[in-house]
Amino acid sequence: MTDTARARKLADRIRVVVAETLQRRIKDPRLGYVTITDTRITGDLREATVFYTVFGDDEERAASAAALESAKGVLRSEVGRQTGVRFTPTLTFVPDALPDNARTIDDLLAKAKAADEQVREASSGAEYAGEADPYRKPGEEADEDGNGHENDGKGSSDA
Repeated sequence: MTDTARARKLADRIRVVVAETLQRRIKDPRLGYVTITDTRITGDLREATVFYTVFGDDEERAASAAALESAKGVLRSEVGRQTGVRFTPTLTFVPDALPDNARTIDDLLAKAKAADEQVREASSGAEYAGEADPYRKPGEEADEDGNGHENDGKGSSDA
């Protein structure tokens, strides 16, 4: 097994190399606006998973995925040339689910905000069922006990 720090550094380097190569050398018209978000590599440094996002609709995502698969060989040879490792890891491209998760969270937050607005509107004209502040405060009516009788401190004279 290798050092995890070395694997992390290699994964970061692979991310940079793949992103730069996609920007400068790959001229596939199917390749849309691709962003390399993360790269993970196995402990034996043999397989690298490259996570990416594509700006656009489902058709552009599918076209970009096909372009990445066809450019896999060029990208792998460039990774091997620039990293200088003994065995160049195989590259696997996986669409990143982060934008979908963020969109889902935004939708849930919008629903919660709408529900809060409904509660706020329903409670705007409402009144308290009892007093506005049902709690006793220190110093107010300190000479009465809980039954409404005066408390002289000697105990109860009611029997």
